[in-house]
Amino acid sequence: MKVNADFATRLKDGERLVGTFVKTPSPAVIEILGSVGLDFLVLDAEHAALGREAIDLCLLAARAARIPVVVRVPVASLEWTMTVLDCGAAGVMAPHVHSPEEATAIAAAMRFGQDGRGFSPSTPAAGYGQRSVAEHFELSARESVLICQIEDPDGAAAAAEIAAVPGVDGLFVGPVDLGIASGLEAGSDELRALCRKIVAVAIGDGARTGMFVGRAKEIPDWEGAGASFFLVKTDQGFLRAGAAAALAID
Repeated sequence: MKVNADFATRLKDGERLVGTFVKTPSPAVIEILGSVGLDFLVLDAEHAALGREAIDLCLLAARAARIPVVVRVPVASLEWTMTVLDCGAAGVMAPHVHSPEEATAIAAAMRFGQDGRGFSPSTPAAGYGQRSVAEHFELSARESVLICQIEDPDGAAAAAEIAAVPGVDGLFVGPVDLGIASGLEAGSDELRALCRKIVAVAIGDGARTGMFVGRAKEIPDWEGAGASFFLVKTDQGFLRAGAAAALAID
């Protein structure tokens, strides 16, 4: 799928990409957010009630809206990886990646063949059989990205090694989880320094790095530190903020 292939190219080239988390299992939410100029979405199956059917419907809406959607899986298992990629996801965000060995196993699950996922040319990702076996085998690797989430001290210490694993396209820093796991206060100088150390991995060879930010105005600072893709708030946050603003009486 061209939308996913273009997203993969832009991510690997280090273009600034701005997206948001989607936690509501609704195709309408995908369509609406796909119309506002975001570069991509991350469907959050780790922290929201998103099963295979809901993911399939949301990715159908994403194809209609022509917006790439990465799925943050509940656990980076072969089964979940195969499910979301067969449904047409632009990639997988793997939570709690602790080591390069773990990243290597997840990267293998992203690909067809030995130690990887099973192959079918009749999935949504393959256009329900519109692609030949050879074509889908070749194109799938170009269209699917792997983003490893760094959210604990072990992952932070191994960030450069994880970024260097073949098949890992991005690292994503979740500052809240990282702070809790590291015993650091939210917004503290120590936590910011640790986050900056992780995103600086992108300055060398290897995977690109991304950050969760509360406001888009924070992006330039993290971009200067080495990050190139960003998730701003969540669909739930936008809904709450919009409702609160509409109900406010000046």
